Amino acid sequence: MLSELDHHGMTTPELFENINLRLAHSVTARNALGLSERENAREIATMLYGELHPYGYFRFVNFGHPPPLVFSAEYRKFVELDKDRMVQFLPLGLQIPADHPDRKRYFSMQFRSRPANSSDVAEITLMSPGDILFLYTDGVYDGSDAEERQHLEVVMQEHYSKSARDICTAVLEHATKEDDRLRQIGQEDQIDDKTVFIIKRE
Repeated sequence: MLSELDHHGMTTPELFENINLRLAHSVTARNALGLSERENAREIATMLYGELHPYGYFRFVNFGHPPPLVFSAEYRKFVELDKDRMVQFLPLGLQIPADHPDRKRYFSMQFRSRPANSSDVAEITLMSPGDILFLYTDGVYDGSDAEERQHLEVVMQEHYSKSARDICTAVLEHATKEDDRLRQIGQEDQIDDKTVFIIKRE
């Protein structure tokens, strides 16, 4: 992927807006996504792109991806993030700016008032030693189920003092057990790919 950088050497939001527009315009790309016959629905493409700085500062752009979680080593729980700082667009290709000069060429579920810019870059800072930034795909957690979040919090409480690799392993083992439950109740189509990314402040 070609990267567009600002004068600080950081990737600009305009790059992701262009990716979003490309998918909105490409019938081939949309048709390449999977189709769920049971629910008569097509898969969507999500993206979370972030830049991590050594002192625990994480800035990111989110197109429909489950939001990051932060686990506090001090309080041993997921902490609530400032929702006003957590800008989130619809999945790629589903929402374009209303003022785009070629907007009639694109399908959009909902128009935005303007293109993405620097105010749409969300920010998280890991404050204390041991704090964990938890990134994941919806095959692990969809970002909305309160009960599943509690289960993940228990896993984190049991493993937060271990290495990032060991924490990833524990979370993936937990998610795999959930897959077994879905198979038992005949919902194999709900099983999705799994990725876990743990960033731990030392």
